[in-house]
Amino acid sequence: MRRKIAYPLATLGMVASTLAVASSPALAHGYVSSPPSRQALCAAGTVANCGAIQFEPQSVEAPKGSKQCNGGNANFTVLNDESRNWPATTVGKSATFNWVLTARHRTATWVYYVDGAAVATFNDNNAIPSATVSHTVDLSRFSGRKTVLAVWNIGDTVNAFYNCVDVNIGGSGSTTPTTAPTTAAPTTAPTTAPTTAPTKPTATATATATTAPTRTTAPANGTAWAPGVSYRTGDVVSYEGVSYQCRQGHTSIRSWEPGIWTLALWLPL
Repeated sequence: MRRKIAYPLATLGMVASTLAVASSPALAHGYVSSPPSRQALCAAGTVANCGAIQFEPQSVEAPKGSKQCNGGNANFTVLNDESRNWPATTVGKSATFNWVLTARHRTATWVYYVDGAAVATFNDNNAIPSATVSHTVDLSRFSGRKTVLAVWNIGDTVNAFYNCVDVNIGGSGSTTPTTAPTTAAPTTAPTTAPTTAPTKPTATATATATTAPTRTTAPANGTAWAPGVSYRTGDVVSYEGVSYQCRQGHTSIRSWEPGIWTLALWLPL
């Protein structure tokens, strides 16, 4: 009989964070999962040919003060490419931005920018955040397609994490982007981009508002873990012969499979 493991959530999160920082910086930190940031769209395969960011959406780290989608990090310049026809999520006059964190750094502030101006600031006073963080931002001063720059300012380093989230404020009528493949993720990082991709963009393509992929029915407990699925707290999946229970609601992506790096999200049973 498999021995049950029952760790407190806070402990699991700290263990995962410590291991991630010590062993592989590419597995650390965090990103905006919904509405999907540009790196989340790349990780889900909704936007193809993104390079390294598709495997590490949580790693857009750079010194504080940038207003670029990649924060000035030369490894992820694809995030600044406006010719890629980034899908935009339709929202109302406010939107709730949900972060998933693998390394829970002490936090100074979370700041949201539209058109280069700060529209919301959340002060954490150097506290350690939870494994998931949500902020509701008032966007009533704006309408139509906008790019929201979400910045996580770390409290005990000079760096911040950057996410651009494309939204259609107060929009109506949208199409649903192609979802990620439903096959189980490999045990090592894929070497090719996900096979499901939207129509190849061109430099003159016009951006189209879309809605984020959502789950219409819950997967049966015990089904195989898959990317692109919206899991709720309590859902049970199998991965590599082990059963896991979801501890934090989130939308899954490749590189976030159940295992040692995601103990804050999945509890082995």
